[in-house]
Amino acid sequence: MPGLYLHIPFCKQACHYCDFHFSTSMALKSRLVDALVHEMELRRDYLGPAPTLDTIYFGGGTPSLLTAAELDTIFAAIHRHFNVAPQAEITLEANPDDLTPAKLRELAASPVNRLSIGLQSFHEPHLRLMNRAHSATESLTGVRLAQDAGFENISVDLIYGVPAPNHRIWEQDMQQVFDLGVPHLSCYALTIEPDTVFGRRLRKGTFVAPPDDFVAQQFELLLTRIRAHGYEQYEISNFCQPGRESRHNANYWRGVPYLGLGPSAHSFDGVSRQYAVANNTQYVTALLERNEVPATHEVLSPTDRANEYLMTSLRTARGCDLGYLRDSLGVDLAAQQADYLQTLAANGWATLRNEVLVLTDAGKLLADQITLELFQPAST
Repeated sequence: MPGLYLHIPFCKQACHYCDFHFSTSMALKSRLVDALVHEMELRRDYLGPAPTLDTIYFGGGTPSLLTAAELDTIFAAIHRHFNVAPQAEITLEANPDDLTPAKLRELAASPVNRLSIGLQSFHEPHLRLMNRAHSATESLTGVRLAQDAGFENISVDLIYGVPAPNHRIWEQDMQQVFDLGVPHLSCYALTIEPDTVFGRRLRKGTFVAPPDDFVAQQFELLLTRIRAHGYEQYEISNFCQPGRESRHNANYWRGVPYLGLGPSAHSFDGVSRQYAVANNTQYVTALLERNEVPATHEVLSPTDRANEYLMTSLRTARGCDLGYLRDSLGVDLAAQQADYLQTLAANGWATLRNEVLVLTDAGKLLADQITLELFQPAST
């Protein structure tokens, strides 16, 4: 069954590594909620007539900045326009500083049944370096308060590869998560994007990123520790206790259709993609004043679909099914790339069994490079 994604593009302050679409001004928040609800009405048939949603995901930005009334408005619209599966996974991303007892009572009374909490670190200097809005104490108390409020289905985010003299801080961050006992963990290497504070500081020479081998060592430490504590790596950056994967994100990687609402949100119906404008004012004006969805539409070519499947499947523990790629998408990778596939196996970067290509731990460090080597050239 398909999923629904809602992009809530507001944050208290800008993290120095973030290049997602957001605004630190709340002036348009109420009107944007109205626009999002109107977009939902205009696009309710995108996934077919009366689809049943298996997952709903509030991302951002910082969806925990929504008031109880704003959440109620959005959920009322969802139930007007869609069927929602009885056991649907309904996730809301939250920052620890928003998770007060009062806020958590509101969320517990709502349909939200899963929280994704953006901790990033329990180390105060790292939080300040990244310009996070919360403190190290709030990283810890936010999760505990959520658990006390009845939220058992919790995911937390951590960032590794932050400049440090050694791996001690990273090891402590991981151990703190294990001690909290959350069922899901997402870990991302600090990436320096050009149009961010870190990107600008890097160009000026006032920020020094750690060397690649330091980041790789932290990833290897992560894999060792995560398995020792009973978690499974079901995607390169995502880990869970058995059976506790994020259904919404797993569906992205499996190519399940979804509708994305809000500025900068993407949608996929199986054969095409749609991209909403990444500008709050333009988004609100188009929907509320012109009754238009401000988005671009792209029909995927067979090559596009094959490359997307390669890119997403190779990131997962399921791997890339070469038989599906050949029979359903028309790309015989085993014939086209026989020598390179042999090289991957010989170097210990991937295994190929029963036509399924799966990256090893060593191969996961090279996932982007390997995927590019396997990509199909664009047709002319």
